[in-house]
Amino acid sequence: MNHIVWSEDLSTGIRVIDGQHKRIIHYINQLSDAQELEDRELVGEVLVNLVDYTLSHFAFEESLMDDAEYSAADIHKKTHEAFRDKIKNYRERFEAGEDVAEELHKLLNVWLLDHIADDDSSYVPFVTQNIPGINTEEQSGWLKKKITQYFS
Repeated sequence: MNHIVWSEDLSTGIRVIDGQHKRIIHYINQLSDAQELEDRELVGEVLVNLVDYTLSHFAFEESLMDDAEYSAADIHKKTHEAFRDKIKNYRERFEAGEDVAEELHKLLNVWLLDHIADDDSSYVPFVTQNIPGINTEEQSGWLKKKITQYFS
C-alpha cells in the first residue's frame, strides 16, 4: 500500500499544526503497514493511537481558533464533530469484530487532504495574526501551555 508522504502542499504554515498533521500521517501509514501484515492486533493499536491523537489535535485546533477569535470556528468545530462521530463508529465496529481497516484508511486519506486544504487553510490567517509567536521555535507561553494541556 502507498504511504502518504508529507509535502509543502500540505503545510498550513503553522509549525505546531503541521507537526500534528505529520503525526497523523504517520499513524495513517502505520495503519497501511498493519493492513499489509494482516495483523488485527496491530490494526487495533494503531486505531486507538490514531483516534486518541486526532481527537487531541481537534481540541488543540479548536482552542487555537477560539483564542484567535476566528469567526468561523463554529463551522470548523461542526466538521470536527462529524468526523469524531465517524471515528467513534469505526472504533465500535472494530471492537465488535468487524474489519474496518480498509474503509477507515480510505476515509482518513481523503479527509486529511481535504481537511488541510480546505478547512485548516481558512483559519491560518486569523491564528498567525492574532496569536503572536505561534511559529516561534521555542515552545513558551501560550504554545507551551496548550501543548501541555492537550498532548501530555
